[in-house]
Amino acid sequence: MSLTLLYQTHSPYARKALVFAHEAGLAERIEVVHHETSPTLRNEAVFSRNPLGKVPVLIREDGGALFDSDVICAYLDTLHAGAPLIPAEGERRWQALALQSVAQGLADAGIAIRWEAVRRPEHLRYPPLRDGYIDKLLSSYAWLDDVLHPDDEIDIGRIALATTLSWLEFRGLPSFRDHARLCLWFDRFEARASMRATPLSGETHDA
Repeated sequence: MSLTLLYQTHSPYARKALVFAHEAGLAERIEVVHHETSPTLRNEAVFSRNPLGKVPVLIREDGGALFDSDVICAYLDTLHAGAPLIPAEGERRWQALALQSVAQGLADAGIAIRWEAVRRPEHLRYPPLRDGYIDKLLSSYAWLDDVLHPDDEIDIGRIALATTLSWLEFRGLPSFRDHARLCLWFDRFEARASMRATPLSGETHDA
């Protein structure tokens, strides 16, 4: 089965799906096609596949499209013969999904901070909103420092978290580097082949 992934080289969500594919041993079956997207710059090719106009989008061999990184990863997890990267049951499942939710929130907060600090015209920025989102990052870093262990098994939550933390550093957003256990966990994950094969690059284009 051949698959096409509409991708963006500086999207934490798109990278999550691609890292998942590498960890599942599926990357060689996927053609990756870069697309620039932004809420202020319409990409017709992406809108034709996803009514939200966002990447990632996975186009299957029959032409059907799946979008949202959570959905794409869930689908990819059905295509390989290894141990599921989304645990099927028990406490491991709920912990992995909770971690994925935190990672999603971190990415959302980081994007919101960038709108208030970089992307929105200066006269329209609202510093208290930026500061509120920064507080979400810092609070989450402290929580993650308590719950992560460097030898944790790979799952969807940890893939989502690693790709998000990498993106936060890539964009120069408030750092997690004063949390020693979180840093140790992240540095070990970032050294994995799946992360080295999917480096972040490029700038956001809003116009």
